[in-house]
Amino acid sequence: MKIYTLHKKQNIPISIEKAWEFLSNPINLKTITPDYMSFDILSGTEKPMFAGQIIQYIVTPILRIKTKWVTEITHVKENEYFVDEQRFGPYALWHHKHFIKEIKGGVQMEDIIDYKIPMGILGQLAYPILVKPKLEEIFNYRQKKMIELFGEYK
Repeated sequence: MKIYTLHKKQNIPISIEKAWEFLSNPINLKTITPDYMSFDILSGTEKPMFAGQIIQYIVTPILRIKTKWVTEITHVKENEYFVDEQRFGPYALWHHKHFIKEIKGGVQMEDIIDYKIPMGILGQLAYPILVKPKLEEIFNYRQKKMIELFGEYK
């Protein structure tokens, strides 16, 4: 079974502290997720981010099918990175690394997502026409939303 990778980078004109404050707060995930996905956090946001934190959501990623998604924050290094891994949800594997680093005039955000599609050959057939375009669309939306919220890096 193939493991796919989505890799995105974006520079934004804010301090590393402000970037960390926004990105490490799971409540803000709703802000940078397209409305049509009906993203709803069920639990896990009562405390600041920590390794071992379980976050539960309901999301409608494809074909208006509501899906429960449970992730665990497995690694956290303040002002540098955190990792979330799916424990239950739509993927056979979901491992998402979020990095931030200070650059001249702001920060660079980097997302690296390694993921596997479920349902064997059916999943593989759906990947290029359904899954890959949808993930690209979601992460492109996030990049546009970050510019709306924090301005464009020059």
